[in-house]
Amino acid sequence: MKKQTWNKLVALSLTTALAWGTLAGCATSEPQTGGSTPEAKKKDPVTLKVEIFDRGNAPSGQSATDNYWTKWMQEKFATPNNIKLEYVPVPRAQEVQKLNVLMASGGDAPDIVFTYDSNLVNNYVQQGGLADIGQALDEHGKNLKAFLGEDTLAYGKFNGVQYAIPARRVNLGKYASYVRQDWLEALNMPVPKNTEEVYATLKAFKEKDPGKVGKDLIPLGLALAAASVEPIIWPFIKKDLTEEEKYTLRMQLGSNDYAVLTPGHKEAVQFMNKLYNEGLVSPDFALDKDKKKMNQDIMTGKVGMFSEDSVNPLQASPGVYKVLQTNVKGAKLLPIDPFAGADGKHTKPKYMPAGMYIMIPKSSKNVKEAIQYLDFMAQKDNYFTIMNGEEGKNYKMEDGVPVRIDSQETKDRMFIGGDFMIISNGQDLGDEAKNSTLAIKSLPPEYAKEGELARQISLTDTEPQVRFPRPIQAEVKYGSSLVDKYYELIVKSMLAKPADFDKTYEQSLKDFMNSGGQEIANERKAAYQEMKKK
Repeated sequence: MKKQTWNKLVALSLTTALAWGTLAGCATSEPQTGGSTPEAKKKDPVTLKVEIFDRGNAPSGQSATDNYWTKWMQEKFATPNNIKLEYVPVPRAQEVQKLNVLMASGGDAPDIVFTYDSNLVNNYVQQGGLADIGQALDEHGKNLKAFLGEDTLAYGKFNGVQYAIPARRVNLGKYASYVRQDWLEALNMPVPKNTEEVYATLKAFKEKDPGKVGKDLIPLGLALAAASVEPIIWPFIKKDLTEEEKYTLRMQLGSNDYAVLTPGHKEAVQFMNKLYNEGLVSPDFALDKDKKKMNQDIMTGKVGMFSEDSVNPLQASPGVYKVLQTNVKGAKLLPIDPFAGADGKHTKPKYMPAGMYIMIPKSSKNVKEAIQYLDFMAQKDNYFTIMNGEEGKNYKMEDGVPVRIDSQETKDRMFIGGDFMIISNGQDLGDEAKNSTLAIKSLPPEYAKEGELARQISLTDTEPQVRFPRPIQAEVKYGSSLVDKYYELIVKSMLAKPADFDKTYEQSLKDFMNSGGQEIANERKAAYQEMKKK
């Protein structure tokens, strides 16, 4: 690729915040775990460059580029295939800047890069910067294709061409809600099963104060974050939409779909306005974008109900439930699925089956070899080993799943395992029941029951993202800024006096649309018509 084209790509990527990694590769035969072939011995070894995140957490004597797994991969994959692995460290906090330098080097750029941002992938596709990897994947990625599956691979196709290999996202559930079960028991109230019952429960918490919290009582913990807001909004979204409405009345801003133009959205925000004006939600929610204040209020026993990312409150770190029980004797959190619309559905978004997007620049001369590198990772024994380490030293088998051994040796060996295994977000054991068991065994054992319930809730009545076969340029252009505008709409509309809600909401929506929203809406309509003609 010409240098000026790469420079243009770099200029585009400077405006996008994302997670990137790179690797480059070359081999002379299919990946093997045994000795090299006679043909390989006749050729000079080829350097395979692999970018890897450097989080600054390497144990003493190791680094992101020199550790157990980089040596293991050299021995098992590279040496038998006459390859020399060279790992390129990228500081996690400076990944975009570092990648820009790598990509600006033209022909010296790595052979494989990756990002979580589909809009950035679209940028590179449109600029002609990515290799068509479909044929190489068919010829040299048998294990990789089997591991990912066609549904996941489809997310890497743009205009019908396989430009990216999406990593497999194992756990698709996003959200669950929680209630103070001891408060419900004190009031002899049932678990709320729909949005109207949620309101009644919150009113009872405020008026009767079953936890004897006093003036600091917060019936519904709320933060200005997707996990807090989306479980409330999505059940209000109308379901009896045409296919065209479903595609054209949403917007993909970053990695989420926003149903801002869909019937029911205004009513959802109006319900949140009601909760705020009646003192039923966290008073300072608009300042709490990272959920730290909400979690602090939960841990100190002030909150009666809240929504979160699936099992997060049950995890050992930051230990929300554990700290709550330490602070408040007899406190009990129960995972629930309380928000439901008129149709009785507890609608909530789910993750798409693709995690990061792995790509090969068009300038690469090693498309085949790069696919072979990834295919080696996808081979069952190799995948399991990289994910878990050595049995008896790093993990033990319980109920058919690997459970990590908490030892210094394990910490020293596995500190980089997740970043090393780039084809998978989470570990897939090839069986949904085992994946579920593994997820639960990662929690403190005393919360296993709650963890299983939260996981089931996160997968109930889920709504998938809609996806166009071509990029929506306006979403690429305005995505980041419009996320801020969207939450500005939420805040202004919630804080408005009930009598001023309509006026405030409509003015905020107009501001949102004038800031790029209208361009997105227009382009999505055009893209839908194009899609239906094919």
